[in-house]
Amino acid sequence: MNRIEALNLENLAVEMEENVALVTLNRPEKRNALNADTIEELIALFSLLPRSGVGAVVLRAAGDHFCAGLDLIEHYQEDRSAADFMHVCLRWHEAFNKMEYSGVPVIAALHGAVVGGGLELASSAHIRVADHSTYFALPEGQRGLFTGGGATIRVADLIGKARMIDMMLTGRIYKGEEAMQVGLCQYLVDGSSEDKALELAKAAAQNPPLSNFAICSAISHMQNMSALDASYAEAVVAGIVNTQPASRGRLEAFANKTAARVKPKA
Repeated sequence: MNRIEALNLENLAVEMEENVALVTLNRPEKRNALNADTIEELIALFSLLPRSGVGAVVLRAAGDHFCAGLDLIEHYQEDRSAADFMHVCLRWHEAFNKMEYSGVPVIAALHGAVVGGGLELASSAHIRVADHSTYFALPEGQRGLFTGGGATIRVADLIGKARMIDMMLTGRIYKGEEAMQVGLCQYLVDGSSEDKALELAKAAAQNPPLSNFAICSAISHMQNMSALDASYAEAVVAGIVNTQPASRGRLEAFANKTAARVKPKA
C-alpha cells in the first residue's frame, strides 16, 4: 500500500479490504468525468497494482454517478488540435488496456450514469455490476463527437456492432433488465452494486493468482488472434497454469471427493 500512497493520487482514492483494492473515482462534482489527469492516474495505478500483491480490484465511484465520460468542459477549454486529441485518446487506450490486460480481476460497481467514456471505462473491467439507478449511453453522435477510448473495440464486443451504432446515432439509453440482457452488465442488483462487486472480488481473489492472470489477460489476447494462433496459445497457457504448484492441493481435494461440488444454490 505504501507504493500506492506514493502515487499522490488526487482524482482517485484507494483503500484495501483484505487483499481487494477499492479504487474510487473521486470527482463527484463533475459526475466523475474523465479529465487528462484522471487518465494519467489510472495508468499509474494499474501499472502498479499487478505487482503489488492485490488479489482483485473493485472499481467504484463517489457521488450519484459512476462516470459521465470525457470531461467536455476541459476538452472545450483546451481547444485541442486533431493531433493533440489523438494523443489524448492514446492515453485513454493505455489506461484501459492496463485494466483489461493486467491479469488482476477488475469488478466495476456501477450506479447512475455510465455514459460515453464512462462506458468505455466500465467495459474495460472484467465484470460489471449494476444497480437499478444505472443507465448506459453513448451520446457522442448528438454532441458531434466520436468514441476515442475503445468503445469500437470493447462495447461493440459486448453488445454487437448494430446496437452500438444505434446508441451513438439515436442516443438510445439502456438500463435495468434490458441492459443486462444485451450484455452491458453481468449482474443487476436490487441493493448496492458495490456490496455485490466486493463479494465477487473477494471470491475471485481466492483463486490462485496465476489462474486469475490467465483468465484476465490471456482470454483478451486470444480474442485478438486467429483461431489457429489462439488454439496454440491456449494450449501453452493451459500447460503452464494447469500444472502450477498451487493447483495440486485443489486437485487432490477433488480426487479425494472433499472439494466443494459445482452445483446451483437451492
